[in-house]
Amino acid sequence: MPRFTRMVPFREHETWVQITTPDNPRPAALPLIVLHGGPGMAHDYVANIAALADETGRTVVHYDQIGCGRSTHLPDAPTDFWTPKLFVEEFHAVRTALGIESYHVLGQSWGGMLGAEIAVLRPDGLASLTICNSPASMQLWVEGAAELRAQLPADTQAALDRHEADGTVTDPEYLAATEEFYRRHVCRVVPMPKDFADSEAQMLDEPTVYHTMNGPNEFHVIGTMRHWTVIERLPSITAPVLVVAGEFDEATPATWQPYVDHIPDARSHVFPDTSHCTHLEKPEEFRAVIADFLALHDLAADARV
Repeated sequence: MPRFTRMVPFREHETWVQITTPDNPRPAALPLIVLHGGPGMAHDYVANIAALADETGRTVVHYDQIGCGRSTHLPDAPTDFWTPKLFVEEFHAVRTALGIESYHVLGQSWGGMLGAEIAVLRPDGLASLTICNSPASMQLWVEGAAELRAQLPADTQAALDRHEADGTVTDPEYLAATEEFYRRHVCRVVPMPKDFADSEAQMLDEPTVYHTMNGPNEFHVIGTMRHWTVIERLPSITAPVLVVAGEFDEATPATWQPYVDHIPDARSHVFPDTSHCTHLEKPEEFRAVIADFLALHDLAADARV
């Protein structure tokens, strides 16, 4: 598949963008813009979604959100710089620079939360939104994480509790206990796929965004997003929405059900025997479900024109 990259100006900074185009474009197929998670995990771990370019005949756009990956890093930015509003603005800066007017959005984890933040504003041209493995509220996320932690071995739970209380979350014992949670509920592929390892490595190398907005890991959420919720704004979304999750996802059903309950045109799909990185665990099945949803709403968008 033809693929090229470019830098897009954003405020006084730059956002790295990758555009994958199909060998055989389908005229009615609208471009798909992919939003990675974290915040701050870069695009690498969702890179395989680019295969939808050839599989569906559409352009697929990835970008590294500001503060991570190949985009401008801002380790000295003040805490209040890092807000959902910043990333909504960056999304539209990228879209506008690429000349994209009608489009689909797919967001994974934090990317799905960002997708919801974009969709509640009812932007022109949004044909559909796919929310993958994402909570509608961080309070629900924390509650779900607590339920999953309670299922870990007693010694693992004790290590997590002890080091969090002591503030020693970089201790090797704590990190090993964290990995046990990740193996169960984040990515069940062994060994960990290289794409995920690459995203994790760059985040650990420059953790400003992740640590500021989230915290030290997926289940100890003490960052600025701790009280985030979009639930009360979900009825404003008019675009069709697909919500997907894994059977063993750290995004438990209670965390994503509000999307289905409060968005007028929303449906859900749960992938058996997968966790938070469904797209890495069952990539072909994942892309097939997404492809069907996108094709359905390509037609709807085409009919509106």
